[in-house]
Amino acid sequence: MPGRVEAPVDVSDSLQQKRPPLWTRDFILICIYNLIIFISFQMLMPTIPVYVAALGGNDEIIVGLVTGFFTVSAVLVRPWAGQGLDRYGRLGIWLVGAAVFVLAVVGYNWALTIPLLLALRVIHGAGWGVVTTAGATAATDLIPPPRRGEGMGFFGLGANLGMAVGPAMGFFLVTWLGFPTLFWSSAALALVGLLLITAIRLPEVHVKKGGSAPALWEPTAVKPALLVFFATFVYGGVATFIILYGLQQGIPNPGIFFTVYAITLIITRPVTGALFDCYGHRVVLIPGFLLLGAGMVILSLTANLLTFLAAAVISGLGFGFIHPALQALAVARCAPNRRGAAQATFTASFDVGIGIGSVLLGALAQFIGYSDMYLAAAGMAVIGLLVYLMVGISPLKRFSGNTKT
Repeated sequence: MPGRVEAPVDVSDSLQQKRPPLWTRDFILICIYNLIIFISFQMLMPTIPVYVAALGGNDEIIVGLVTGFFTVSAVLVRPWAGQGLDRYGRLGIWLVGAAVFVLAVVGYNWALTIPLLLALRVIHGAGWGVVTTAGATAATDLIPPPRRGEGMGFFGLGANLGMAVGPAMGFFLVTWLGFPTLFWSSAALALVGLLLITAIRLPEVHVKKGGSAPALWEPTAVKPALLVFFATFVYGGVATFIILYGLQQGIPNPGIFFTVYAITLIITRPVTGALFDCYGHRVVLIPGFLLLGAGMVILSLTANLLTFLAAAVISGLGFGFIHPALQALAVARCAPNRRGAAQATFTASFDVGIGIGSVLLGALAQFIGYSDMYLAAAGMAVIGLLVYLMVGISPLKRFSGNTKT
């Protein structure tokens, strides 16, 4: 309920107990997989808008649509992917999604018009929706419940490391070797990710085969999914327009924003995951939304490289507090055979936020400019905080030595 305060948890007894192992062979492999697939994705995230411009799409709305088509496709696929993961098992669905992802990236080599590019973005988004839902579900299966916040924090580092190196790799390849080399390189990494999937040994989870289909959405994940929407709405404006904004402000190599942002996330996520496990969600979510909003205010005032990078650090801290906590909350109260649906519910809202944010903030930027657009994005972070305080997420039950999933 609003205003409810979580008391600090006495962890002295649990610290005396042997903690269940986190860094198993298969958890390490799935973390490597997550890194590789996100590098492949992040190589294209900031360079696709440049490719759109090269094809003649110089309008911010067109750039937003290219991002939006990808995102809408991922959102529409995710609930069906989650249902399939829970009903038929993890591996087959995961491999099909990975194959679609690889083929779509290869297809960019022949996307020489905006309509064809939009069609491929739909296919690519579908593959992305499956592989990220399946990967997060598999990671949840592998992580002991008492270490879920910490484990999801480390698993998410792959996304953050991908953000740190992917954009720079993408811009390097485009600048020196051209778009075909970029697309083939991204596809090759995605193929390596597909091969890694076959090496990961997943624990047996009871899946419901036959009978009526399970629900597409997991009710226990709805509140975390709602909250992550506000955070990723803000991120949609950053990811889609930060390069164009940086160039407009005279920032040399504005892609460094992603590197600093990602390094901040890398440092933050393991710490916030452990804080979540020990002290609950309020300790990380309230400062997280405040930091995210403050980062957008600083970004709106950017006049030089120093303030540009300060915005990257502050907003990175905010997102690093918010995301692992909400992702852990999304699966904390569901049955093991509903984790696919829970991850689909959460990640669909994650994508909806990015997609709607990129389109609406892009349209807003055409009328008020990028600086005021980022100020408006700060307001969205504040709204997210207010919604969190109003919806009332109860504290989680603390785990003891029982690690059965």
